[in-house]
Amino acid sequence: MDGSTPPSSSSAALTERRGNVLLITLNRPEARNAVNAAVSTGVGDALHEAQHDPEIRAVVITGAGQSFCAGADLKAISRRENLYHPEHGEWGFAGYVQHVIDKPTIAAVNGTALGGGTELALASDLVIAEERTMFGLPEVKRGLIAAAGGVFRIVDQLPRKVAMELLFTGEPMSSADALTWGLINQVVPDGTVVEAALALAERITVNAPLAVWASKRVAAGIDDGVITGDEAGWTRTMREMGAVLRSADAKEGPLAFAEKREPRWQAK
Repeated sequence: MDGSTPPSSSSAALTERRGNVLLITLNRPEARNAVNAAVSTGVGDALHEAQHDPEIRAVVITGAGQSFCAGADLKAISRRENLYHPEHGEWGFAGYVQHVIDKPTIAAVNGTALGGGTELALASDLVIAEERTMFGLPEVKRGLIAAAGGVFRIVDQLPRKVAMELLFTGEPMSSADALTWGLINQVVPDGTVVEAALALAERITVNAPLAVWASKRVAAGIDDGVITGDEAGWTRTMREMGAVLRSADAKEGPLAFAEKREPRWQAK
C-alpha cells in the first residue's frame, strides 16, 4: 500500500498507517500482550483517531511477538491497578470491546488468543488467524466468566450448541475448526497473518468509504455509536460478573492456578 508511515513507539500499542489502513499492534510481547491500562489507552486512542480521520478507512489489530493477546494482565490486577483507559472506561477491555467505530475492524490473530484474546477477535468485524492459533474462553476453569463480551458474543457468532460447549467446558478450538464453524474468515500460514489482514483491508478500502461505513452501521445495528443489540448482554454480564467475583470459587480458581493444583470448587 502507498502512503505508509513509520510505526509509533510511544505506548504499549504501536500504530502505523498503511495507506488508508491503521495497523494497531499490541506491544507487550514480554507479557504475551496481556492488557493493562497502557494497552487500553493506546488501543482506545488509536481507534478514536481512526473514527475521526476520514483518510483511515479500515483498522487492523494484531500482537507483537508470538502472541496475539493473553487476556488481562494478572500481575496488574494483583497490584489493584486499573486495566481500562483512565478517561474512557466505557470503551471496555483493551479500549476495544465496547469501543464502537464505523470503520471495519480486522483482527490479525497471531498465536495465543485464549480468554481476552478471543474476546478481541469476537469484537472485530473480520478475523484472520494463523494455523497455530487457538481460540477459547477458559474463564470457567478459573471460577470466572468471559466478561469482556465473550459470553454473549460467542453465542451470536457460532452455532448455539458449539458455543455452549466452548463456554461450559472452557476448552479451546483450533483455527481450522474456527474457520469451519464460521468464527473466522481465513486461516493463513504462521508468520503471514498481518500481510493477509492488510490485503483484506485493501479489498475493502478500494470501495466507497461512506457506503462501507453506512453498511457497517446497519449490519451491526449501530445507533449513535452504540450497538443496540449488545446492551442487554452487557447489562447481564456486569450483573453476573459482580456476583461471581464475590464467590469463594472466584478466589479459589486463580489461587489453584498459581499453586499448580486442581481447584476445589464449592459452588459458593
